[in-house]
Amino acid sequence: MAKRYDCDAVVARLKGEIARKRAILLVGVGNGIVAKMCELGGVDLIATYIMARYRMAGHSSMLGYLSIGDANAVALELGEREVIPVVKEVPVIAGLLACDVTRDLGFLLDQVKQVGFSGVHNCPTLALVDGTFRQVLEETGVSFEREVEMVRLARERNLFCEVFVTNAEETEKMVKAGANLIIAHMGNSLGGTTGSAITLTLDQAVQRTQAVINAARAVNPEVLTMCHGGPIAYLDDFKYVLARVKGLDGFMGGSSVERIPVEKSLLETVQQYKSVSL
Repeated sequence: MAKRYDCDAVVARLKGEIARKRAILLVGVGNGIVAKMCELGGVDLIATYIMARYRMAGHSSMLGYLSIGDANAVALELGEREVIPVVKEVPVIAGLLACDVTRDLGFLLDQVKQVGFSGVHNCPTLALVDGTFRQVLEETGVSFEREVEMVRLARERNLFCEVFVTNAEETEKMVKAGANLIIAHMGNSLGGTTGSAITLTLDQAVQRTQAVINAARAVNPEVLTMCHGGPIAYLDDFKYVLARVKGLDGFMGGSSVERIPVEKSLLETVQQYKSVSL
């Protein structure tokens, strides 16, 4: 059963890795076996959320942005029944849809603590929703500001807060609210059977990540930073970004760590078995 850490303890674990000159790694997982193997591999943080469940069921991660399932109920169930029971030492984080106006955020965060999570993550996030649809959501009260408010309330409960952002304005709001870890999100990942065909370029990812880090550190020089998604889909992609961005502390892997490797290894294993002649 996973230990539950308070906010300061999670931060201390991560800063200890950085002091040892090791990039910190967060993985979003959609089931227990992935969580178990990530811990055995040395991951620093594990998050679970509705998109991870869908991608590990063979669908697009982006399915989590549609009204097909209750994102917050799924995160609580994944944590309580699948992930937390098989993790021993690594902090487990709940990915919440904070803009769900049908839920009281304070009560939801109390449930998160009761289940045994050590923190929260604004996942799914409205930061990835744009255009007219985003405008209508914001005008009708379904707002990114609810995600910012979730961070404020979570910090009052001594929960660790990691957040997705896509620009300097979102970053500034989240750091001022008390976010501990800022994750520059590049969009749905490339690669595999359900990855996007078109994303930012790696150089554009470098520019976005640097802009986010600059905005974050201008508010709080101690805040932790990561990049995630889009063209940063494989290890060499992360190394490319890391070498060109000043102040980057680590990487969040979703499809890049759980879905794409599973697709590849299963495909190769089945093909090997089928190559056997009678």
